[in-house]
Amino acid sequence: MTSGLETPSSYYIELMTTFPPRPITNDDDLIATQSRINGILDQGNLTQDDRDYLKVLATLVYDYEESHELIPTLQGVECLQALLEESNLQPQDLADILESESTVLDILNGKRQLTAIEIQKLANFFQISPTYLEISPGKCQN
Repeated sequence: MTSGLETPSSYYIELMTTFPPRPITNDDDLIATQSRINGILDQGNLTQDDRDYLKVLATLVYDYEESHELIPTLQGVECLQALLEESNLQPQDLADILESESTVLDILNGKRQLTAIEIQKLANFFQISPTYLEISPGKCQN
């Protein structure tokens, strides 16, 4: 029975000892790790060892950013604008939901508020919780 692990090449061991992968605990570590990643990518002609090592470093960067990067809180119209952009939609694409394109534009331009019924219709359309489109703060995620 084999474990599926191969003995690492001398090049891979060199990668690991030159810049040993460690959990990233601060922004200086993050910058150093990103610089190491960029240095390897800039060399071009990546080997499988390079790709494996980069995957380890990228996982460390991802883990750090997931726990330390702030996700902006969007609410109401800001959330609606972000959803339109993320979905590659234009205001006229919501005209059927909000009765007319002019209504959509009035809402996006802050000339009028969304009603409870409009919030529910948009939430159904974007498959999100209505709370994200209300005035009270909420994260905009779909």
